[in-house]
Amino acid sequence: MVECLIKNFNQLSTNELYDILHLRSEVFVVEQNCIYQDIDYKDQKALHVLLKKNNTLIGYTRIFKNGDYFKNASIGRVLVCKNNRNHNYGTQLMEVSIKAIKTKFKESKISISAQTYLKQFYNNLGFKVSGEEYLEDGIPHISMIKTNL
Repeated sequence: MVECLIKNFNQLSTNELYDILHLRSEVFVVEQNCIYQDIDYKDQKALHVLLKKNNTLIGYTRIFKNGDYFKNASIGRVLVCKNNRNHNYGTQLMEVSIKAIKTKFKESKISISAQTYLKQFYNNLGFKVSGEEYLEDGIPHISMIKTNL
């Protein structure tokens, strides 16, 4: 069974926070071979979207209201663990995150910093490129915006 949970930082259990940090490190540091400071003191401001399958964390995003990360509301740290990809869990996770921004923050515009190779994935969710490609932690990224939620 797959379920999505949305929690603010103070609602996360110690085990949930550990699972989040472990999965983010597994994907963004180990899998992508990228050394960077993941723990950035922004988690306290974020809403955390957890995708669990049989009570195990398999996907995650963090979302911000406008001004807390970017000028617009934003979604970041988007991931699905490697052995659960190709099941549309990423789409499900993003759809829940977009809806949460609309309902909880009453926002109509979302900005993301997307890894360039995922541009089509985000296009399919209604995001449009809004700038030139750039390097972030040595990985090509592109700014994208979604409007009219």
